Amino acid sequence: MSITSKRLRTLTAMGAIGTTVALMLAGCGARAGDEAAGSGTSAAPSCVNTSGSTIKLGFLNSLTGGMAISEKTVSTVLHMGADEINASGGILGKKIEYVQEDGATDWPTFAEKTEKLLTQDCVAAIFGGWTSSSRKAVKPVVEQHNGLFFYPVQYEGLESSPNIYYTGATTNQQIIPAMDFLASRGVKKLFLAGSDYVFPRTANAIIKLYAAKLGITIVGEEYVPLDKDDWTSQVAKIVAAKPDFIFNTINGSSNVGFIKAYYDAGLSAKTTPIISVSIAEEEAPAMGHEVTGHYASWNYFQSLKTPTNPKFIESWKAYPNSSKVTSDPMEAAYISLYLYKALVEAAGSFDVDKVNAAAKKNTITFDAPEGKVTLDGDNHHISKPGHIGQINAKNQFDIAWASDKFIEPDPYLEGYDWFPADIRKQLVDAAG
Repeated sequence: MSITSKRLRTLTAMGAIGTTVALMLAGCGARAGDEAAGSGTSAAPSCVNTSGSTIKLGFLNSLTGGMAISEKTVSTVLHMGADEINASGGILGKKIEYVQEDGATDWPTFAEKTEKLLTQDCVAAIFGGWTSSSRKAVKPVVEQHNGLFFYPVQYEGLESSPNIYYTGATTNQQIIPAMDFLASRGVKKLFLAGSDYVFPRTANAIIKLYAAKLGITIVGEEYVPLDKDDWTSQVAKIVAAKPDFIFNTINGSSNVGFIKAYYDAGLSAKTTPIISVSIAEEEAPAMGHEVTGHYASWNYFQSLKTPTNPKFIESWKAYPNSSKVTSDPMEAAYISLYLYKALVEAAGSFDVDKVNAAAKKNTITFDAPEGKVTLDGDNHHISKPGHIGQINAKNQFDIAWASDKFIEPDPYLEGYDWFPADIRKQLVDAAG
């Protein structure tokens, strides 16, 4: 068990990511030069070459391993976005030259590839990651070298960095809307099922606090390692607990094992529905069993009726090697490239400090498929709409609930009185 996992289990009875990797990364030798933003180490001036007609960007996704089921699509949509931007003239007149790397569902590999992309390939920014463990591995490296990392997936919040831009949902844009939806449906008993790493454990710590305020009882909580698929014994506990709903924070191919065990145990959407935060349009048909009637909490669904969504869907379906269906994480990755373009052009430079200064003006927006998003230059998150979708027989989502306006990002949940400051500090310190 990792150092941080032990700390989270002690502090919250929940466990999480290890800092063994993070500590190792923090000890990596820095380049001589200017002090990197967000770190106490020094970093050499950027090796990014802006003198030619191209600009290098890094794409870092798990193309192999358990997370490839989700991350391959994120990689492909980044390629599509880069092609679109190049066709329209590039960024500051420079065409994108991307370097694709495989994180291989291995967190030290994410750190190693980040180091390579920044110091050998000399990319101006990196786009990718999925799990919070991958982001936590990347974070100290980009901070040490004063690089930029654009992270496209919903996560547990309680983080911000001058070197990371977060285009997926933070907790108050996905987890809290999901809990509000469950409360509106009269749910009184909830079971928590998650993968054993930082996002599910931290998210569930927050869920338990909010559940108490909503009058929802947590009747069980089970975890399985991200690389394991056998949920038989854990699902047996769900059957015994008889919850009204299951809150699923499982990631990757482990979802397939969970769904199999769920149906093998005789559970169904009619008796014990699931609400997920990682099963989207691409994952639903890959579960090995029909999942009609279950729910997911996301900001974007392919079924959304927005002005820009039809063109996005059309472009994606026509793009080579695409999955032919759109989903929230890949849409957030698509947003990340266009936000970077907007930031660089607002700054008039690829320089990280100038890009961050442009963000601080809070004027960066993008007409995304989910609607017009606005970047918060202080915490580097974006405003997002909240949606709950119910899976239909075509593995698409019928919108069951929608927020009445875009939700401003509050990654530290400072606007919620049920989230005490001492618990916030404990979770932040434990997650690293």
